Amino acid sequence: QVQLVESGGGLVQAGGSLRLSCAASGLTFSSYAMGWFRQAPGKEREFAASISRSGTSTIYADSVKGRFTISRDNAKNTVYLQMNSLNPEDTAVYYCAAGTLLYFTSARGVAYWGKGTLVTVSS
Repeated sequence: QVQLVESGGGLVQAGGSLRLSCAASGLTFSSYAMGWFRQAPGKEREFAASISRSGTSTIYADSVKGRFTISRDNAKNTVYLQMNSLNPEDTAVYYCAAGTLLYFTSARGVAYWGKGTLVTVSS
């Protein structure tokens, strides 16, 4: 079965950086666009970033543009999210997602979800 396993979350001070990883198995990784969503306490899940199957195209939410970078390694079946200049508003559970469309910016484009990894940014 398909598994998306996130790692790399944790506690970081404002202004710091973290890199999230998502290891995929049970699917042909290079056939899926990949992405990251996040859900802050008491809020709905929101799109953060996605990357095309080949990795040549990326899309970001305005809230993370210029601070976060999504990348993928198809040889390792892994997608990454480099997060810089973190602030307390970035505190959330971050979810890895896989979709069959060329790219996605909403949950409607997602076929598979990971279980999430918690990122906490202290002020």
